[in-house]
Amino acid sequence: MGQKVNPISFRTGIYRGWAARWFSKKSYADNVLQDFKIRGFLEKNLDQAEIAQIEIERAGENVKVIVHSGRPGMVIGRGGKEIEGIRKDLASIVGLPTVDISVQEVRQPELDATLVARNIAAQLERRASYKKVMKRAAMSGLKSGARGVKICCAGRLSGAEIARTEWVRAGAAPLHTLRSDIDYGFAKAYTTYGIIGVKVWICKGEYQLMKNK
Repeated sequence: MGQKVNPISFRTGIYRGWAARWFSKKSYADNVLQDFKIRGFLEKNLDQAEIAQIEIERAGENVKVIVHSGRPGMVIGRGGKEIEGIRKDLASIVGLPTVDISVQEVRQPELDATLVARNIAAQLERRASYKKVMKRAAMSGLKSGARGVKICCAGRLSGAEIARTEWVRAGAAPLHTLRSDIDYGFAKAYTTYGIIGVKVWICKGEYQLMKNK
């Protein structure tokens, strides 16, 4: 059996930061449970806002949530009404008077593996051709500046009775090279025939070359 390693956790601490930045000795389990509830609440209530990543910072009793979204306007709402409601709900989950929320826009959604995977899954749910969707996503990533794109779809594709795995590879995406900036995303497409898993790897170049630019 092949030994698979998540590309994000493989590079965390080298040049990628942690998605949760805090330290606790006594209330570690409670904080982890709160983080899990916060992420679940935001992903459920902001499913149309193209959430790419959720970062959580803690400093003492203060909690800060950073939401990376492809549609920040849907998170903020008109006059900030949406974000105010989210802030109150998160405060009740954490058990604090208030929670600081920051929304950051994803400049190039074509280079974010999570957004690409969710976009492919959404099109598969609308019964689009998996071959065209995968090839279109790969070509769009290369046109946006990616060095390489790799996409995998697994399940009952096009309603086939036997599940199978299909791949699309464009460019170079060296997963074992630590200096390669690899972004990884996963999504599920809930079709009438069953669940189709979508995995996306996007190589944005080498970190040292990017750092010197």
